[in-house]
Amino acid sequence: MKIQDRQYLLTQQYKDPSNLNARIRLHELFSTNPQGIHAWMFDQFALPENCTMLELGCGPATLWQENLTRVSAGWRATLTDFSPGMVAAAQQALAGQPNFTIEQVDAQNLPYPDATFDVVMAHYMLYHVPDRPRALAEIARVLKPGGKFYAMTIGAQHLKEIFEIMRDFDSEWREGHVHTPFTLENGGPQIAPFFSNVELRLYEDSLAITETEPLIQYMRSMSRLSDVDWTDEKITALRAQLETRLTQHGVLHVRKDNGMFIAEKAQ
Repeated sequence: MKIQDRQYLLTQQYKDPSNLNARIRLHELFSTNPQGIHAWMFDQFALPENCTMLELGCGPATLWQENLTRVSAGWRATLTDFSPGMVAAAQQALAGQPNFTIEQVDAQNLPYPDATFDVVMAHYMLYHVPDRPRALAEIARVLKPGGKFYAMTIGAQHLKEIFEIMRDFDSEWREGHVHTPFTLENGGPQIAPFFSNVELRLYEDSLAITETEPLIQYMRSMSRLSDVDWTDEKITALRAQLETRLTQHGVLHVRKDNGMFIAEKAQ
């Protein structure tokens, strides 16, 4: 399963931020919730004035780039990613920011002592981890007693209409379609053995897409997680199909299914 193929993720899908940025761009352009998801995420955090935190799978540090004005002087954040390309992008994005240390780390084997952090975050990344129980045990280990764990993920209906278009367009996508092993529906029971007081908060949003090119770039970035080989001819045919849809309907409505698990380590 490519979503958990670490060599593939490291050397292709997430060797740099380009595929991720294509997906972020679609949401930036066409999301209907006026409060962006990164601002909403920050609103969910309850961070002490002097806080040590660890983020796993930080990517290019978009969460922090968009909330730099909200970072307290007393915070010390260690941002990590499995991909050296993502680490390099995060280091460049946050260059000169004294609150951040950025390192390449495997979530299944955290190089930190027990009870190091007040907060651990793992957003949109646990479905990439082959051994999630091991990673969750590691997260609980490095958290202080009473520390908080925050984890964003998607639900089973997330972007359903986009995936339907992709499957209808190319039947091979049915074979290579991404299975997400950590979702809003099944994530709670996976977290519960390691933490107490597991809560789920939902972020209400959707997409109203009115342009073809950002959607095509999104689809191309996602197709690399499957076994579909979309040639230039396929992309041209897809563009024509999408333009026909938009001409007929004016807008493509797509549901989004996002939420955050919030858990606490027992005292």
